[in-house]
Amino acid sequence: MNVIFMGTPDYAEKILAKLIENKNINIVAVYTQPDKPVGRKKVITSPEVKNLAKSKNITVYQPNRLRDSEVVSELLKIECDYIVVAAYGQILPRAILDHAPCINLHASILPQYRGASPIQQTLLNNDAITGVTAMLMEEGLDTGDILKIDTMNVPKDMMLESLFTSLTKIATLLTIDVLENFEKLIPKKQNDEESSHCKKIIKKDGLVTFNNSSQLYNKYRAFTPWPGIFLESGTKLKKMELVEKSITGESGKILEVNTNNILVSCSVGIVKIYTVQPVSKKEMSVISYINGKRLTIDDTFI
Repeated sequence: MNVIFMGTPDYAEKILAKLIENKNINIVAVYTQPDKPVGRKKVITSPEVKNLAKSKNITVYQPNRLRDSEVVSELLKIECDYIVVAAYGQILPRAILDHAPCINLHASILPQYRGASPIQQTLLNNDAITGVTAMLMEEGLDTGDILKIDTMNVPKDMMLESLFTSLTKIATLLTIDVLENFEKLIPKKQNDEESSHCKKIIKKDGLVTFNNSSQLYNKYRAFTPWPGIFLESGTKLKKMELVEKSITGESGKILEVNTNNILVSCSVGIVKIYTVQPVSKKEMSVISYINGKRLTIDDTFI
C-alpha cells in the first residue's frame, strides 16, 4: 500500500521508522514542519522525521502552510491509499482529507485530552490509565471517528520521558495494525460531551509553589525535562519525590535535612528534594544549595 506520512517530533519519527520497516507499506512522501532555529545559538535544525526520510531517499515536503492552494495541489498529485498523521502540527484542509483516508495517532484515550499536550495532561491529572487512539481525521481538532484504542497502565512515579517512550511503542504497533486491518474496522463516533482539551505547554506553566504536594509532584513528572518546574525565584527543582499528600503544614518549611536530601512541607503534604538548579548555575545538591543560603530546619526554602 502507498502511504503519505505527516509528522514532526520524535514520536512521529518512531512511527515512520516502523512503517518504513514494513515490506507491505511504501512511503511515497513525507510532510513535516520547516527547519527551525534551536537553542541559544539558534542553530537551524531539521525535524527528526525529515532526517529519517532523507536517509531512506523519501521525498520530503516542508510547507509553511499546508492550506496554501499550491501546496494542496502538489499533494493531490501524489497517489496514495492512506495518509498517516502523527503530531504533524498543522490542520489538514478538506481537500487533503478527501484525497485518501487520513489516520491520526493521538496519545490519549479520545475524546479525553484533545489538543496539543495529552501526555503531559495525563501526568498532571495523575491518571492510572492512558493510551493511543487511531482515528479518522476530519476538520475538527481530534474529533474524528475512532478506529481503535490501545491502552496502558501508568505507574504513580512514571515521568514524562518514560511515558512518552511507552506510548510511542504502542503507537508504532497500532499504526501497522490499523493499516493492515483498515477494511475490517468499524469507525466509532466520539461523544463530544465527554471531551476535554489540553493546551500547548509554555515555559511559565513550570512555575510552582509549595501549596499542594501531589500537584507539585505531578507537575514535576509532566514538565521534566521541559519547561522544568521552578519557584518564583527562578530556582529549578530538578530531582524530587512525593513523601506525603494529605497532612497540612506550613508552605515551604524545611522539616528535615538529611545526607543528600531535605523534606519540605507544603500547605498540604510533604516533598523530598534532592537536587536544584539556581538561576544561571548548574544543577547541584540541595544540601550544597541550602548551606550556601544558610538555610536549615524550620527555615523557608527559597
